[in-house]
Amino acid sequence: MSLPSLTKQFLGLLGWVGFSYGLAAVGAVASVRAGAFYQQLVRPAWAPPGWLFGPVWSLLYTFMAVAAWLVWREQGLRAAAPALALFLLQLLANAIWTWLFFRWRQGAAAFAEVLLLGALILATTLAFWRVRPLAAVLLLPYLGWVSFASVLTWAIWKRNPGLLG
Repeated sequence: MSLPSLTKQFLGLLGWVGFSYGLAAVGAVASVRAGAFYQQLVRPAWAPPGWLFGPVWSLLYTFMAVAAWLVWREQGLRAAAPALALFLLQLLANAIWTWLFFRWRQGAAAFAEVLLLGALILATTLAFWRVRPLAAVLLLPYLGWVSFASVLTWAIWKRNPGLLG
């Protein structure tokens, strides 16, 4: 497949960034008061400070958007549909975790869901690798962060039975 025109590539990049950050915003709505709630929680000593989450997620969402754009650019929407469908599914799962943990305060469900999210990210990474290895490499920090978040979710849930169901 030949590459799309530069204009189409640029608009595609803007579209993937907009879509990725749009779904991030769905999750962000649930975390409006997350800072105060996070401070109330009994956290392990190795838990990151609350201020770190915003910058890390901003960087990760940028990497995710660029990765999806690279896959789209390489094969187009139709040919890359299975890989991009996984990408969209994991974005949705990511947004749902925030609702489960911060808004609905369901620790067990958030833990189960973050494990599912990790599996979806791994599947997306493998699918992206087959299309464009650089796109998969861009997802590795995200996979690492969510793996860490899985352990952190477990640890916080177990330490806070009164706050997280």
